[in-house]
Amino acid sequence: MSGAVDIHPVSGGVEQQPMRVVVISGGTSNPSSTRMLADQVTVRLLRLASERDVVLRIEVIELRDLASELAPAFVAQHIGPKLSEAIDTLTEADAVIAATPIYKAGLSGLFKSFIDVLDNDLLIAKPVALLATAGTARHALVVDAQMRSLFAFMRTITIPTSLFAASEDWGSNELSERVDRAARELLTLMEAGVGDTVRNGAWRSYQHQLGPTAERDDELIDVGSDLMKLAAGGE
Repeated sequence: MSGAVDIHPVSGGVEQQPMRVVVISGGTSNPSSTRMLADQVTVRLLRLASERDVVLRIEVIELRDLASELAPAFVAQHIGPKLSEAIDTLTEADAVIAATPIYKAGLSGLFKSFIDVLDNDLLIAKPVALLATAGTARHALVVDAQMRSLFAFMRTITIPTSLFAASEDWGSNELSERVDRAARELLTLMEAGVGDTVRNGAWRSYQHQLGPTAERDDELIDVGSDLMKLAAGGE
């Protein structure tokens, strides 16, 4: 995972607490077009935030650095230190920029494996921007057909504008306009505090699955119920 970048405007002489934006980059090369697209959104997001006196902290999760820890997470339910750090970072995120390459008309296996490891409750109501890159425009629909449904299952709030860049799209005005629109949508949701409002108001009504990466809440479990007593060996 790469280092974080902070932009700290000061309002009324008091330094604001940053809102955390976490970039999930599924690119395998260095540099990668997937990371380049995510960086374009990040740069535009920082500029907009500066104009609005909003403090952002950008953190990047490079999935290629986690590849060796993903297999043990599936096979032996062992969460390694790098993967654990990435999960903790996502837990604290106010928004997510999710970027993946597209291979053979589908999400990259590395990207999908990382999402599969996450607990279903981890990203509830977090604003998410969806990004994808590929060598040809034939893969353009994968973003909305597969990524959007995947993050809907994770119960996130995906922004309306999705971003896809094929080889011929780099440097085009159309891609630049979509990057700007996506950054504005993501920042607007963050400023409005939509994610916190939804989670705080509706957390108990979700069907929670307590897994190894879950955020525990003892109040969600009625230890005095008949079922829990039976599970503990009582009558």
